[in-house]
Amino acid sequence: MSYMALYRKFRPDTFDEVKGQDHIVTTLKNQIKYNRIGHAYLFCGTRGTGKTTVAKILAKTVNCEHPIDGNPCNKCASCVNISKGIAMNVIEIDAASNNGVDNIRQIKESVRYSPTQGKFLVYIIDEAHMLTNQSFNALLKTIEEPPEYVMFILATTESHKIPITILSRCQKYDFRRISVETISERLTELLQRENTEADREAVDYVARAADGSMRDALSILDRCISFNMGEKLTYEQVLSIIGAVDVDVFARLTEAVGDDRVVSVVDIINEIVWQGNDITQFVNDYIWFIRNMLFIKMSPDTANSLDMTSENVQRISLLAEKFSEEDLIRYINILQKLASDIKYSTRKRVSLEMAVLKMCRPQMENNYEALIGRLEVLEKKAEELDKLKQDIEDGKIKLSTKENIDSADVKEDKFSNVSPEEKSEIIKENLRASYPKADYEELMKIVSLWDKKIVKEISPVARNYIKKAKVVAGKDAGNLYIVLYKTPDNELAIEYFEQPENIQEIERVISELTERDVKINVQKVSPKEAVNADYENRDISKIKFKIEYEN
Repeated sequence: MSYMALYRKFRPDTFDEVKGQDHIVTTLKNQIKYNRIGHAYLFCGTRGTGKTTVAKILAKTVNCEHPIDGNPCNKCASCVNISKGIAMNVIEIDAASNNGVDNIRQIKESVRYSPTQGKFLVYIIDEAHMLTNQSFNALLKTIEEPPEYVMFILATTESHKIPITILSRCQKYDFRRISVETISERLTELLQRENTEADREAVDYVARAADGSMRDALSILDRCISFNMGEKLTYEQVLSIIGAVDVDVFARLTEAVGDDRVVSVVDIINEIVWQGNDITQFVNDYIWFIRNMLFIKMSPDTANSLDMTSENVQRISLLAEKFSEEDLIRYINILQKLASDIKYSTRKRVSLEMAVLKMCRPQMENNYEALIGRLEVLEKKAEELDKLKQDIEDGKIKLSTKENIDSADVKEDKFSNVSPEEKSEIIKENLRASYPKADYEELMKIVSLWDKKIVKEISPVARNYIKKAKVVAGKDAGNLYIVLYKTPDNELAIEYFEQPENIQEIERVISELTERDVKINVQKVSPKEAVNADYENRDISKIKFKIEYEN
């Protein structure tokens, strides 16, 4: 026997097996139980939500010899014949290819004769919106007053194309998109019946990728099982098969955009392209990522309704702190326009790069949202400069530091041709260059207040990854160590701290808080190698030193 696709193999046989459409199933079952069956139904909804399946179950139930609580028995001759597709009294018509007036006239002729078997003659017209206006007009009188043994069930994905004259003569049922939780539960159940193992995260991602369609979910799962035949299905394999991008890539790209790190942006896009991901799909997924950030930014309470894991919600919440609502709305507008234009672009990668560069730099655009973004950048840099000047006036910057500012290296004529924000950065760099190296005792004090003071000032992404590391004072002056175990859980953290700009950010934060020069060193060790290591014998939690910062 030839292989049968999962969506055909596990098509529901009763109303109770239909998932995610309880409001429709309950109504139809009650109509059958209390003999209130209508003569014309219109099933509307997006693809894969169960319209045709419910139509077939309804046709089977109204003709069933022994219905059970509004469900077909699936044992009588009528149920068996309808299930096999050989029943003479259930006629399924594809309106996409049979949409002419002649086809409708054949229906009008055939309804004159009562069914030779079963109680009802049922016509299931799929993709009903494809019928021509003339066909609808020809069907109008028949669908209004059909013989008592005739039932029409029209199914469509575009109900707005159905004439109002037809709509008014049908009982209309709107099929909803099926929730991620419902699809995930159904897939888990079917995987058990197929004796196939899969990670929960992998199943959830397939459910999200289906976009509310149970049939799409089963088709994607079918492809994943075939690729991974006989082995456990993992989240990484699903991403590879679908050609999708992990949340980590979106987070890294968004952080690079916020920091205006153009080189990192280009590197991440290179990574996306060379991994063979579909750019159009990437753009659509990225829009959803930024949209989720915006909702969490505006109201954290919306996190439960965003179809995301708690880990991703936490990560996006931290990342959203770095951006204003106006920034995120501007990003969505740029990506929405890109999603529309990229379908017709012959250079999809270039289109993506230009759009992301516009996200980095509002000055590349001339619209209202871009102007707001440019003002926010200038305001932020002006605030940093004002704070630095105030620190100098209040004496928080030591005298030796002030002398360095007045020295030939940074004297005023050096700033004659630079912008205020560039001047601010030059001053900060010179300040940091003047700090002495932290000695061992000062390093120990920094470690003791790491979680209370340092971690709160670094970026949300760095804050998330630093939780996976040990921070240890080095024996040499000015050296601090971030120790990471080489385990699968730490791969992303290791990759993050291997990038020099991420380490430099933490060094900058420490220097600004402590007025000491500190160099961060990253150590990657396996758990076995760490047993006798020097830093493993230092119990950081027992350090009682305190370090004083000026307020």
